[in-house]
Formats: sequence, C-alpha cells, structure tokens
Amino acid sequence: MKKGEFLFAAMHLNHAHIHDMCMRLIEAGAVLRFVYDPDPQKLKAFVESFPEVTVADSEEQILEDREIRLIAAAHIPDQRASLGVRVMEHGKDYFTDKAPFTGLDQLAEARRKVEETGQKYMVYYSERLRVECAVFAGQLIADGAIGRVLQVLGLGPHRLNAPSRPPWFFKKEHCGGILCDIGSHQIEQFLSFSGARDAEVLQARTANYAHPQYPEFEDFGEALLVADTGAGNYFRVDWFTPAGLTTWGDGRTFILGSDGTIELRKYVNLAEEQSTDHLFLVNSEGERHLTLAGKVGYPFFGQLILDCLDRTEKAMTQSHAFKAAELCLEAQALADRVRS
Repeated sequence: MKKGEFLFAAMHLNHAHIHDMCMRLIEAGAVLRFVYDPDPQKLKAFVESFPEVTVADSEEQILEDREIRLIAAAHIPDQRASLGVRVMEHGKDYFTDKAPFTGLDQLAEARRKVEETGQKYMVYYSERLRVECAVFAGQLIADGAIGRVLQVLGLGPHRLNAPSRPPWFFKKEHCGGILCDIGSHQIEQFLSFSGARDAEVLQARTANYAHPQYPEFEDFGEALLVADTGAGNYFRVDWFTPAGLTTWGDGRTFILGSDGTIELRKYVNLAEEQSTDHLFLVNSEGERHLTLAGKVGYPFFGQLILDCLDRTEKAMTQSHAFKAAELCLEAQALADRVRS
C-alpha cells in the first residue's frame, strides 16, 4: 500500500495491550493519527510512546473523521462491545483487545452489526498473534509437520501484581471472569491449531483459592472442550506465577498430532535461558529445538490492514474471532465455582 494510505486511531487505553496493538500496526505500515482517553495520565503515557499522535478532544472527533479506517481500543471489557457497535455504525473497522465480550447478548448484537454494516470486529488474541513460536507452529501444522491435530493442551499462568490493577479488574461484571478473559487466548489457539470451526465445552470450573479480599475474583480456571474435527482441548489459566519467575508467566502449549508433537515455551525456557519463543518439534524426522525470537515476525497485522483495505479475511475470519469469544463465554457460564 502507499504511505499514508491506512490511517487509524486509538482510544480507551485501559489495558497496556493497546500500546503493542498500535506499535505492530505502525510497523506494518499504518499511520496512527489520533488518540483519545478521558484519563490524562493514560494519555500522557501513550503520547510518550507515540509522540507523533494527535490527542483528540473527544471520541466523536475520531468517529466522525472519514479518513480513519480502523479504531484500536482496549476499553474496560464490559464496554468493549458497545464501543465496537458505535465504531461500526460510523463505517469503521474495530480492533479490540481480548476478551471482546463479557456476555452472549453483546456477542449477538456485534454479530448483527457486522452483518448490517459489513465492518470488521477483530480481536487481539495476543498469545497466538504476538508470539513468534505460536505463529510458526501454525505454519508447521499447515505444512503437515505433525499430521492431523488430535489434542491441544494450553497452560496460561499470569502474574497478578494486584496493587497495579484497577478496581474494575476484580469485579466479575466488568471483566467477565477468568475463563472469559485469559481463557479466550487458550480457546482461540485451540480453534486455530486444530482447524476447527466449532467446539463444545464439556466441562469447566473456576475458583478463588487465595484472594478472599476480592470475593468476585477468580484466580484459577480450567476447561475441557472437543472440536468439530474430533480434536480435544484442555486448558488451565491462573494468577499464580511465582515471584521468582523472570517473566510474567510460563505460558506453554502442547500440540499432539497423528505424526508428531509440538511444544511451545513462549516466554521463557525455564531454568535454562531467559529468551522467548522456543519450539520443540518431534516427528518422524527426529527431535528439533527451534529458537524463533526475531525470526518469524507477526504477519497478522499486515494482513489485517490489507483485509480492511481489500475487504478480505486473510488475517482472521470474522466467524473465527466470534466463535472463540462465544466458546469462552459458554465455558464461563458453564463453570462450577469451587468452594475454597
């Protein structure tokens, strides 16, 4: 595309993911024109990272600018859907942080609005899209390196760092719950790696094991799913990263295929080295350990820009983005809350 052909804006900076969302779009050729947030402190931090951006006076100023093609946002989770509807009603595509919804009614309204307007409602599922070993795993699977995917096992521990979290983070009505929130990463990866279009949640549970001062908060969650391909999925998410770990979480994914296996050590190779993006491949050709940081890139962002320009679906289909969201909402609704 031509320089300056794709202009976008950022608004509602309630999660730090928005910085990375914007950075990767800029790296892919987009131009960041505006930013808006009612909080001056959030704006200040954002402008320090993106000094070329213009601070808008209001949300409406951005929505009514006809040259803006896409709006990237990381609103409080329960407000992401209503913002997305406003964005699409103004003829713009929407790129939101995960989780994109906190209720099935929000998802239904977003689906209606996508159908009505033809605009996109894309989601930043960063634990696949922004992790080079996960990107490469998808390429290996597509090339048949491990045969048919039979099961995906995902582990998503996170560091809580409670004093840094805003009050809404601990309220279920605002964040949706642990399976809705960080569980969305795991379900999206399962659908992507297995090639599934749909899945069923068989079992789910959540707990608050160690944070009674936040009675609505869930610090542990797990779920079991089966896809329309026959592939199975188990994932566990939690807020129990030990203080001694050198990063925020030892995220891992294990993929069992009919002809091989893949293990992803995304953020650290525990007790060996502090580098990221390790992939372990075992198949008929033997064992391989690939270190992929800085070697693969993040094709989603350039593909998303072209999808917005060409009205294609190469980065991610709308049905995939919505199905991952639907399943995490179903898992959350089905989950038994363990008495702890």
